[in-house]
Amino acid sequence: MLLLTTTRDALLAPLQSVAGIVEKRHTLPILSNVLIEKHGDQLTMLATDIEIQIRTTTGGHIGGEDVAITVGARKLQDILRALPDSADVSLALDDKRLTVKAGRSRFQLQTLPAADYPQLSPPDSDAARLTIGQRAFKRQLAQVSYAMAQQDIRYYLNGLLLIADGGELRMVATDGHRLAYAAAALEAPFDAQAGTRTEAILPRKTVLELARQLADSDDPLEILLAGNQAVFRFGPIELVTKLIDGKFPDYERVIPQAHPNLVSFARQPLLAALQRAAILTTDKFRGVRMVLEDGVLKIVSTNAEQEEAHDELEIDYHGDKLDIGFNVTYLLDVLNNLSSDTIDWHFNDGNSSVLITLPGNDQFKYVVMPMRI
Repeated sequence: MLLLTTTRDALLAPLQSVAGIVEKRHTLPILSNVLIEKHGDQLTMLATDIEIQIRTTTGGHIGGEDVAITVGARKLQDILRALPDSADVSLALDDKRLTVKAGRSRFQLQTLPAADYPQLSPPDSDAARLTIGQRAFKRQLAQVSYAMAQQDIRYYLNGLLLIADGGELRMVATDGHRLAYAAAALEAPFDAQAGTRTEAILPRKTVLELARQLADSDDPLEILLAGNQAVFRFGPIELVTKLIDGKFPDYERVIPQAHPNLVSFARQPLLAALQRAAILTTDKFRGVRMVLEDGVLKIVSTNAEQEEAHDELEIDYHGDKLDIGFNVTYLLDVLNNLSSDTIDWHFNDGNSSVLITLPGNDQFKYVVMPMRI
């Protein structure tokens, strides 16, 4: 039974949009598969890991009968990738086996019933809705997502806090050692009840998948928040995710409000100096010392082999000497994910956290704790 005939790219593009969340190992074999549904000339592909679900629909596929099947996502993706770019591909179903043909190449894959494939149901019409440009949302993710924890026993830190409040969308991430905050204006005011503020903690995997999939354009991203689910719709893609159930830390208490000292750095030279100093750090100990003196910043790192890196930058600073240690990774992360030419450091003393902001911009804040060296 012929399902469809189309080009290799017309199949590969939607498959790559959904296959990224398919895990290599599953307790349920069917979760290694992608659900393929064909109705007329519309082809829908769906993948899930029970926590996240991605669906995409494309049109213009020629011929064949309407059908719904599931087939190994990675195997089908690897086959399509290996075919010539201009190849015409046909899919046919015979006796529960999917046949993929392209030129003289032919592959037969096992299928599992579509009726057995688990699916997440999108939230009902009571969901709170908001809209923002894809580029703006993607930029916000880049500014905060690196601060998420990984496999922390405090499970609510293994994600990103999303706050919709009036006409503003805020994101916060922290791993307990550093905290990143970014805000952006919504295209339309948040349509929940007047005065309502909605919060949701997105899982780490969802955040990384959105960062991968969103386009660098002003095309709209529609977000629905309801109960324990969130839905993201952009282009032909719909991503449904379960939310992390937990109480996120009060980030406003963490952000320093009155650090008395301020120094501005050129971002690129500081990034380069820290990258050089990081060469002599080790995986177990990533500490660097930053020594502020009159007109100069000294960056020093050492390791167990008694090796030392020493770098200096000229800066506009005229105050008391400050010697403070940091995990260099925490500084490299923030500097790599900002585009501003200049950054402001607000600090108190060598035992207090440092607040990093952008000049004339209160929509980004990064707090990093010092470390003893």
